[in-house]
Amino acid sequence: MATKKALAKKTIKPTATAQKVTASPKKSAPQAAGSMADLLKNNSFTPPKKGREVDAKIIAITKKGILFDVGWKSYAVLGQLEAADLSTYLPFFKEGDTVKVRIVVEESKEGYPVVSMRKFFEKGKWDILENKQKNEEEIDVLCGDYGKGGIFIDFMGIRGVIPKIQLSKDFINTPDKLRNQKIKVKVLEVDRTKNRLVVSQKASALGISYKDIRKEFDNIEVGKTYKARIIGFTEFGVFCEVGNIEGLIHISEISWRKISDPRASLKEGDEIDVVVVEKNLENSKLNLSIKRLSKDPWSEVGEKYPKDKEFTGELIRREKYGYIVRLEPGIEGLIHISKIGDGAELPIGEKIKVYVEKTDVAQRRMSLILLPHEKPIVYR
Repeated sequence: MATKKALAKKTIKPTATAQKVTASPKKSAPQAAGSMADLLKNNSFTPPKKGREVDAKIIAITKKGILFDVGWKSYAVLGQLEAADLSTYLPFFKEGDTVKVRIVVEESKEGYPVVSMRKFFEKGKWDILENKQKNEEEIDVLCGDYGKGGIFIDFMGIRGVIPKIQLSKDFINTPDKLRNQKIKVKVLEVDRTKNRLVVSQKASALGISYKDIRKEFDNIEVGKTYKARIIGFTEFGVFCEVGNIEGLIHISEISWRKISDPRASLKEGDEIDVVVVEKNLENSKLNLSIKRLSKDPWSEVGEKYPKDKEFTGELIRREKYGYIVRLEPGIEGLIHISKIGDGAELPIGEKIKVYVEKTDVAQRRMSLILLPHEKPIVYR
């Protein structure tokens, strides 16, 4: 006698528009008259109800559509309108995956159900990301261009980013190599309300667990000094690691003097002392400083550089409003263009004599006057 399992066995017959699926009962030994009718009566199939949301297992994937097992006698197919837009999502599905679908046709004239993944496209992909983040599982993303914030990536139509600091050593200095590459990453941040997705290639490549990272992060204290290893540079600062915790030394926190290129005094792989300025609880990152390990030269500038005294400084550059003079590392003043004769040019790099006209410690500004051959009457 034929069994229920044999009666429900599915076979796939492709057509020009969709994957048609029909019941293909297994051949069996001759049966007594009426036994088949009795079997169907006792083991009738209940078609999935229109509008119902069900879990569907992906059986087959083609460029034209997807076949699903929804527990019915034949496989379900994706509606033609959605199948036409499926190319964006195909790289992220694989046979055996289970996704949510909604029944839109219980049984078409060809004999198979038609389903919709619209809700999944709108919401389910965010559910996947949140679950992947929670379980620290990898996802496949497609890399795009490299921009100021990092490498832009795509996951099922959701645009995200791999921050430069989240790249492994192989790519942190050559991020363009990942353009148009499909890679595995771990989810760091996901926020569907802000349409925000941040992932890490480094975490996937090195097998980093962010649960362990969080414990290490919680033990770090603001204001304390730690050893940090430099792992990369950007136009706005230096990327480094304190243990396994990522940090940034902003270019303004490297030195009390103005720094235009961090690479001039630091190099990748260096181990340096840093002080923790701030902990970013949202993403477990650190803001670090080198300069705060030394005394702020401006804290004593009033006593060290009083008004109406002569000092020697170095002309270091010309700005729109005048010349910048460095009195010592971290202490610079401005000779305003109005204090210089018309058309006069001062030699950059040379030592000159100046008077301090005015100092604003709070704004870290100092106004200087070029020392004339005779002291101006204003100073008498």
